[in-house]
Amino acid sequence: MDFQELMAFAGRNQMLALAFAGLTGAIIVTEIARLTRSFKVVRPAEVTALVNRDNALVVDLRAIADFEKGHIPGSKNVLMSQFDPENKRLAAAKGLPVVLVCKTGQSAGEAAKRLKKAGFERVFVLDGGIGGWLQADLPLAKGRG
Repeated sequence: MDFQELMAFAGRNQMLALAFAGLTGAIIVTEIARLTRSFKVVRPAEVTALVNRDNALVVDLRAIADFEKGHIPGSKNVLMSQFDPENKRLAAAKGLPVVLVCKTGQSAGEAAKRLKKAGFERVFVLDGGIGGWLQADLPLAKGRG
């Protein structure tokens, strides 16, 4: 297939061509955003290594009720609505790695950006959130922690 045939096809199938261009653009933008973000997304096994090797602080951003049902052992609960990089729990850990955990791994990115902006150097987000932790068949602690 040459360029002439491709253009003819696009002319006959404008909606398909437009959808293809839109999806291609979305993929490119998503990949550029992933490559330029200031924090790193880590798998559950990497979180375990960060905690064991580097004494990382794990911050769970979910609601208190969800946290009490099950959370990563040793994690601290800070509600996303009350998340502040100057929080005394967080400020004391500025030199440590900080791993942020949410329900699915999507909303922790905003908190990670705020930590980086506040001067935290080693900021991580758990890939898949607490769901990713459970999928890796790792243990949860119950209660307030």
